[in-house]
Amino acid sequence: MNMFCYQCQETSKNSACTIRGVCGKLPKEAKFEDLMLYAVKGVALFSHKLRHLGLLDIKTDYFILNSLFMTITNANFDEKKLYQTLLNGIELRDNLQAKCIAHNINIEDKFLHLLEPKYTFYNEESVLEFANKIGVLRNSDVDRRSLVETVMYGLKGMAAYLEHAANLGYENENIASFVERALITIEDSDATPQELIQLVLDTGMYGVEAMALLDKANTESYGNPEMGTANIGVGNNPGILISGHDLKDMELLLEQTLGTGVDVYTHSEMLPANYYPAFKKYEHFKGNYGNSWWLQTKEFPTFNGPILFTSNCIVPFRPGENKFNYVDKVFTTNAAGMEGCIHIERDEHGNKDFSQLIEMAKKCDPPIEIEKGVVIGGFAHNQVLSLADKIVEAVKSGAIKRFVVMAGCDGRMPSRKYYEEFALALPSDTVILTAGCAKFRYLKLPLGDINGIPRVLDAGQCNDSYSLVVIALKLKEAFGLNDINDLPIIYNIAWYEQKAVIVLLALLYLGIKNIHVGPTIPAFLSESVLKVLVENFGLSGITTVDEDMKIFNLK
Repeated sequence: MNMFCYQCQETSKNSACTIRGVCGKLPKEAKFEDLMLYAVKGVALFSHKLRHLGLLDIKTDYFILNSLFMTITNANFDEKKLYQTLLNGIELRDNLQAKCIAHNINIEDKFLHLLEPKYTFYNEESVLEFANKIGVLRNSDVDRRSLVETVMYGLKGMAAYLEHAANLGYENENIASFVERALITIEDSDATPQELIQLVLDTGMYGVEAMALLDKANTESYGNPEMGTANIGVGNNPGILISGHDLKDMELLLEQTLGTGVDVYTHSEMLPANYYPAFKKYEHFKGNYGNSWWLQTKEFPTFNGPILFTSNCIVPFRPGENKFNYVDKVFTTNAAGMEGCIHIERDEHGNKDFSQLIEMAKKCDPPIEIEKGVVIGGFAHNQVLSLADKIVEAVKSGAIKRFVVMAGCDGRMPSRKYYEEFALALPSDTVILTAGCAKFRYLKLPLGDINGIPRVLDAGQCNDSYSLVVIALKLKEAFGLNDINDLPIIYNIAWYEQKAVIVLLALLYLGIKNIHVGPTIPAFLSESVLKVLVENFGLSGITTVDEDMKIFNLK
């Protein structure tokens, strides 16, 4: 076994990737990431103690978040960057330990294993040998392993949202403290199954807070998204394509391309940037290019200009295996990384220099048009709530009979076509509430509207699933209901990686029941843990479109 990873939906045979990641991750990269997580737990062990004494540097919080984010599926494929981050983590852990010793802070014996290995003898050979001892399979009890990894994947998703918020200057010490506590608890041999189950739910609770924090950061920085259209055609100037989720990078790129003759286009999860008021003032912001993340190997070559990855959803280039003619134009930043590509770091003030991309773009041809028209979006909670009276009236009149939450992730597997077919099969009196890249399966379908209300209401990025919760709670209030589950809302959610995991845990914490998850149930859920979720929350998978239409009482 070269590696063991089952954190994403496309894991091999819905069991685990053991030879090489389906995502493209190599065994050595996977082991470096396992070790990074181990080092982060050691950092958390000491930072949690120091935090309560007011002795913690805020940079430690960012290191923990960024390291967790780097290990998300499809985020970082740069072996050297992963290894260096691992070394930085070991050094930081040891420095924090020294500070604890200086302040007479003791560490319980049961956590002493997190002090190994020592930085002084750390080399690549010992890295790979030690990695076999601390990976996912360190827990031989499959149920304990399942609970521990569910928490870990929730923390990874939460860390992504918290990093985006931090890049805008928004932080929350209570959430940061919880992340540390959770990282320590999953390494606590005395933690009982009941305590771990509670930790899973607590992760969902803090996930809600993390999404609310990012929502606040985005909207206070750039205004509330507004209903509108995004152009999916192209202009005549050369362009830069920005992918991922980080809106701070979007702002910096737009500012630095002003007056350069270079246009800016969004890709995949950056599409919702088209609906923020602050970005609409830039005339060289032309719209969105392409579709879901997994189509990038087909669509990037026709863009012609440089591509900036601000977060995960990278399809890695492997020299000698692929011949993509755009790889020399790819840049990464934040937690993203790919071997052979230029990584742009932020300075101490959080600023970045994108001049290399801009100069490269000036020498490129304009994008080749792959489609024409517009897509409609901008239906985050503020916009939808402004339409609340209209929506409530449509429900009361019977024009709208059901809402279907089809948020989450897209992926490359053929089974994902289910979501397109499901959307097409929905009755015409049904409205889809969506967020995340799952929408690319049905966003451009001619589904029409109901009394002027589009049948697909796109709230934005995966983190904007928070908007869907706010909308549901407001509808519950509007209809005078006591239980959110009494609303005419069905949850049919697609998942792929760990940001979808934290969304699911957040929904469970809020008491939402009968959620359907697909295309497959997560491999990291053991039979016993899955049974708990089924019995307490009604969690289930999907079947066929026709059968699910009957299950949802839509036929």
